[in-house]
Order: sequence, then structure tokens, then C-alpha cells
Amino acid sequence: MDSRTVTPDQIKALAAKYGVEYAAVMAVVTVESGGVGFNPPTGKIIIRFEPHWFKQLYADWQAHLGDWINNVAGDQTDEWVQFDNAFSIAPNSAMCATSWGMMQVMGFNHEAVGFDTVGPMVDFAKVNEANQVELGLRFIQSEPVLLQAMRAKNWALFALHYNGEDYAENQYDTKLLNAYNKFI
Repeated sequence: MDSRTVTPDQIKALAAKYGVEYAAVMAVVTVESGGVGFNPPTGKIIIRFEPHWFKQLYADWQAHLGDWINNVAGDQTDEWVQFDNAFSIAPNSAMCATSWGMMQVMGFNHEAVGFDTVGPMVDFAKVNEANQVELGLRFIQSEPVLLQAMRAKNWALFALHYNGEDYAENQYDTKLLNAYNKFI
């Protein structure tokens, strides 16, 4: 096992620290990243570069219009190509416009999870999966409605606040419920 891989005992300890159920944490981890924080072929942290956020965070994005019209990547190799392209132009905006690791915490949430700037948050997430889960739980704790929804296993409310209004199109709430049921 890779030394960066989180163990069930580490996740149980983090769940206890934040006052949430292990199965609830595992549901989010499973749905957000398929249960891995690093891409097995490359060893790189799992990311999702969000062009629409980059456009909001980087004023001169139109000079690079063809680079990120929409996020259609999905594949980690393609995600990293898009991210690296944006990073070469505006590093902080690129990191802020990307979700990181097992629980896919957006970089622009760096202050909510305890970092003054985005770079140290990304560095923390790159260390290991336990740190990635910690970031996710810090974010959930920073949003009372998320924490309450997770504790109540109100997956529709959780999905709405974690992934936005389109959660139902992707059956995010149903996926969370199904994943939760596998770990109880």
C-alpha cells in the first residue's frame, strides 16, 4: 500500500474528530473521487479543473478563450493538461478554480479550511489522502448547513450545498445514499 493511502482507522478518527459518522464520510469520499486521492497511473493528486471558476477568478481569461470553454475533461490526464495550461498563465487563479483530492475541496475555499492562501492548501492535500479527508471535513464544518445535513444523512440537502443546484441531474444525492448504505 502507498504510504499516502488513508486507512479506515484514519478516516474513523477524522470522523470522530468532526462528530460525523464514518459511513457518511466514506459516502462523500466514494462519490467525489471514487475512493482514491491520487491517480494510480500517474501518482498525481485527483483534481477537477473548473473553467467557469477560472473565468471568474482571472480577468484576462478571454485572451485564452479556446483553452477552457467547458470542462469536458473528466480523465485525469486531460484535467491536468487543462490545469497546467491555466497554471502557466495565472497560478493562483488556476489553483483556486480546481477541486483537490478525495473530497474535491475547491481551492477558493482555502481560508475556510484554515489556509491564508491557496498554495499551502494544495501542498497540504498533496501530502496524503488523510490530509485530503481532513480538508473535506474542515470545509463541511465551516458550513453549518453541510455539517447538519451530513449528520442527518439528508443527502439531497448535502448535495445541494456541496455540489450546487444541478445535483439532481447527476443523481448526486442518490449516489451518496447508495455509497452510505455500503458502509453502514
